[in-house]
Amino acid sequence: MRELKIGFLQQHNTADTRSNILRLAEGVADLARRGAELIVLQELHNSLYFCQVEDVNNFDLAEPIPGPSTELFGELARKYDVVIVTSLFERRAAGLYHNTAVVIERDGTIAGKYRKMHIPDDPAYYEKFYFTPGDIGFKPIDTSVGRLGVMVCWDQWYPEAARLMALAGAEILIYPTAIGYESSDSEAEQQRQRRAWQTVQRGHAVANGLPVVAVNRVGHEKDPSGQTNGISFWGTSFIAGPQGEIIYEASEDEEESVIVAIDMEHSEQVRRWWPFLRDRRIENYGDITKRYIGE
Repeated sequence: MRELKIGFLQQHNTADTRSNILRLAEGVADLARRGAELIVLQELHNSLYFCQVEDVNNFDLAEPIPGPSTELFGELARKYDVVIVTSLFERRAAGLYHNTAVVIERDGTIAGKYRKMHIPDDPAYYEKFYFTPGDIGFKPIDTSVGRLGVMVCWDQWYPEAARLMALAGAEILIYPTAIGYESSDSEAEQQRQRRAWQTVQRGHAVANGLPVVAVNRVGHEKDPSGQTNGISFWGTSFIAGPQGEIIYEASEDEEESVIVAIDMEHSEQVRRWWPFLRDRRIENYGDITKRYIGE
């Protein structure tokens, strides 16, 4: 058994970026003291979810990588001997920005990064205004705690992305997330959406024989434009095992600081029982790269 202690922070955010970062730093320190070896943070954790509106001034929130946040979280990783998965608004060049996850190694260095590939453009989620689709591809990041298949939020709905990470040798799939309810939907519809979000990721775990970690934020964030009633983020951060089993599920509306131990060797046994990779008919999958194959 190769046990990995995974910590995550499910928190609400405010307009005070400094306060958000301070609370994150305190949370990381606490999780590390409690024994976490890998700590995963939610999507765009430094600020409010600014994509509810299209406002060029929000580009001021972006930063280079390496930059202030990678330096800060690098210091925390080095001080507490942990690997940290961060989620940042990357300024790559003037007019070129990405939604980027950065993995910080125990020694404070950048182990690797992933630029979000699937970019939504829906009411209250105007991400195409801000983010250029990633150009790094689906490449796992090697760390001292394992090979991490890190993706970001909207990527979690796509089985192709999870499969490509698995085929490249990822040992665990990780999704920093910011997703919530639209207030005009009925309670029943809201719950269907939340459970669908969880179910599709549990499917990735089953189909690939890998654990999945999804870390969402909580709390209500107003729409600065007033066009909608804002987003109530649904929390429910969770860790699933390689058969899709829920190992831990967080609250829908409360902040949480959690450590969950998983057996990283169990995936090998599951893949022996269910050898999906063996039985794939790769010679017949060519059409998967087409947009649509109907008339």
